[in-house]
Amino acid sequence: MNGLPSTLLLGQSRVYNASMPTGASILERIIERRTGRFSIEHAQFVLSLDFSPAEQARYDKLARKVQKGALTQEQQAELDEYVAANALLTVLQSKARLSLRKHNPAA
Repeated sequence: MNGLPSTLLLGQSRVYNASMPTGASILERIIERRTGRFSIEHAQFVLSLDFSPAEQARYDKLARKVQKGALTQEQQAELDEYVAANALLTVLQSKARLSLRKHNPAA
């Protein structure tokens, strides 16, 4: 499962979470509305997706900088992309886990 938090305190008062509008929000709502399920293979693939160690390290660095109020506009935009990607990945992986349970209700 991905290692980025679903909620992040930014600076003194700004908090990001999966419910905030992002570029991925519309796609997330479309995915959440779908009542169908992934095939077993697709669900397993989605669950295998994760941030690389380098991406996780970059995110951690940006998160530390934002806590200090030391992000440039470019870094803030990059952090916003990480948060949006993590939110979308969280939704997809949740759907994948539900799909696997539907395929094998006894598990």
